[in-house]
Amino acid sequence: MNLRHDPMRWGQPPHHSPEPWPPPHPGAGPGLPGWLEERLFDQRIVMVRGQLTHESASGISAALLTLDAAGPVPIQLHIAGDGGELSAALSVIDVIDAMTAPVHALVTSQAGGAVVAVLAAADKRLAYRHARFKLTEPRAAGVTGTADEVTRAAGQHLRELEEVVLRLVEVTGQTRSRIEDDLAAGRALSADEAVAYGLIDEIVGKPPQE
Repeated sequence: MNLRHDPMRWGQPPHHSPEPWPPPHPGAGPGLPGWLEERLFDQRIVMVRGQLTHESASGISAALLTLDAAGPVPIQLHIAGDGGELSAALSVIDVIDAMTAPVHALVTSQAGGAVVAVLAAADKRLAYRHARFKLTEPRAAGVTGTADEVTRAAGQHLRELEEVVLRLVEVTGQTRSRIEDDLAAGRALSADEAVAYGLIDEIVGKPPQE
């Protein structure tokens, strides 16, 4: 089903935003003008841009929690991110899982690595027609210390990666071995292929002209 993008179709925003949008975080992509950040926040839109770091994940989580406290109207998560740290993605996923308001994700340009894990946590998943997806294993944060500490950190990363794999299995309906193979191979998907794969539900925009 092809839909025209209408920012209002996911629900009316509250008349008053409880707080202005948090300032942009380094590593989250180019900053937007303050007035635009606030307008997006008023429309219950939270943006995921660039590499997902702990700093940017903290800002995203704060925005989601603030909007969730403001009411049960769905929150739009606009995604244009190409990777990041697995632990940062899991911190955002934990917030989404704990929220009352549903989260509707829209991939506006690309989603890869750790950002795909965040996409999979959304209640509804959409994308623009020319959005692109890259299935890759989210990277671990840099670990230093003794050999034992590095070994324990590696074990923790593998356990967290397994959580992401199982979530993708549940969301897409693909087998675990298929998901693991595609993550290891860095499989790329178009928007149409992502629908067939089960990663997104719908494509937003006009269909190509015959």
